[in-house]
Amino acid sequence: MAVGVVGVSFGALAPAAGLSPVMTMAMSVLVFAGGAQLLVTGVLAAGGGLVAAVVAGLVLNLRHLPFGLALAGTIGRGPSRFLGAHVVTDESTAFVLARSDDAARARRAFWLLGAIKFACWQVGTALGLLLGTSIPDPSVFGLDAAFPAALLAMLFPMLRRADARRVGGGAAVVALAASPFAPAGVPVLAGLLGAGLAGRRRGSGWSGAGSRSRPDATGSVAARVLARAVRTIGNRS
Repeated sequence: MAVGVVGVSFGALAPAAGLSPVMTMAMSVLVFAGGAQLLVTGVLAAGGGLVAAVVAGLVLNLRHLPFGLALAGTIGRGPSRFLGAHVVTDESTAFVLARSDDAARARRAFWLLGAIKFACWQVGTALGLLLGTSIPDPSVFGLDAAFPAALLAMLFPMLRRADARRVGGGAAVVALAASPFAPAGVPVLAGLLGAGLAGRRRGSGWSGAGSRSRPDATGSVAARVLARAVRTIGNRS
C-alpha cells in the first residue's frame, strides 16, 4: 500500500518536471527505483540539469551494489538473475536476510515481495498520472510530501545511532549551505560530505560518540548485508 501511495506521488509530480506520460511509465518500468526516480524528478522540476539529476540518482542507488552481492545466492543463476537484479529493493533485502536460515523460504520471499512491489509501483504511477491531469497542482493534496515523509519514516530509526546523527546533521548543514549558490541537484551531492563525520570504529564503539552505540535493527541488517557481500566476493576470488 505504501509503495503504491509513493508511486501516485511520482506519477502526479513527474509531468511538472517535463516528463511525458510515456517517459514517466517507462522510467517506472525500466528504472524501478522510487527514491532515485523522485530525486531525479525533483531536481529537474527545480530547474536542475540532467547530468546533476542523473548523478544524484546514481549516487542514491549505490547501496544496491552490496545488496546485489548479498542476494546473489538467493536470486539464482541464469536469466533469472537479471530479472531478480531489477527487483532488488531495501525491503526485499531485509526480508531475505531475516530468513537466511531457510534458503527456499528466502527465495520465495524475495520473488513474492519483488513482484508485489513492482506491480504496486506501476499501478501507483499510472494512477498518479491520471490524477495529475485532473488536478492542476498536486501539492494542494500533499502528494509532493509523500516521498519526503516516506524517507523520514525510514530515517528516524537510524538516528538512534550517534554516528548516523552526525552524518545526517552534517549532510543537512552542507546541503542547506549550498542551496542558495549551487544549481539544483548539486546540494544533494554536496551533502555526501556529511559521511566524513561518521567517525572511525574504535573497539566496539565509535570514536567521538562519547558512549558506545547500541545495536539496533537497522545496524544489524546493514552489517548482515556487508557480511554476505564480503563472503560472496571471497567465494569468487
